[in-house]
Formats: sequence, C-alpha cells, structure tokens
Amino acid sequence: MDDIDDLMKRIAGGPPDPRLDGIEDAVLARIRANRATASTGLGIAALAAIGAVVLGAAGAGPAAPATAASLDPIGVVGPLAPSTLLLAGR
Repeated sequence: MDDIDDLMKRIAGGPPDPRLDGIEDAVLARIRANRATASTGLGIAALAAIGAVVLGAAGAGPAAPATAASLDPIGVVGPLAPSTLLLAGR
C-alpha cells in the first residue's frame, strides 16, 4: 500500500501531463464517429432481420391440414399394458 500512496502523492503534487490538453476533443470526436457507425450497423441488422422473416415465411409455403397422431407409438393399444392390467379386477 505504501507504493500506491507514494504514487498518488506524486500525481497530486506534480504538474499536469501536457498530452491531456486535447483529450476531451479527441474523446468527443471518437464518440461521434462511433454513433455514426452504430446507427449504420443497426440499420443493417434490422434489414437482415426483416429479410430472415420474409425468407422464412416464403420457405414455409402453404400450410397442410393438421392431423392428430395416435398417442400409442406402435399404433395398437396393447392388452397387457400396465393400465389395463390394473383395471382388470374391476
């Protein structure tokens, strides 16, 4: 901790770095440049999303009528199924 304390004392007491004079303008210019590219990227992403929805809808085509599938995977209800054996005594 002594090293950090000594460093902070040197920073607080010393003259400001001359490279810091134009840093605000450089940072604000960089922010403006990033905003311009971000809005362009957002437009491209929106266009890609709309294209994906249109392509998916076109690829789906007309829907076929739905039919109900059998609950039994084999297609025939087995006479020795556990549920029928439990009800046999009733």
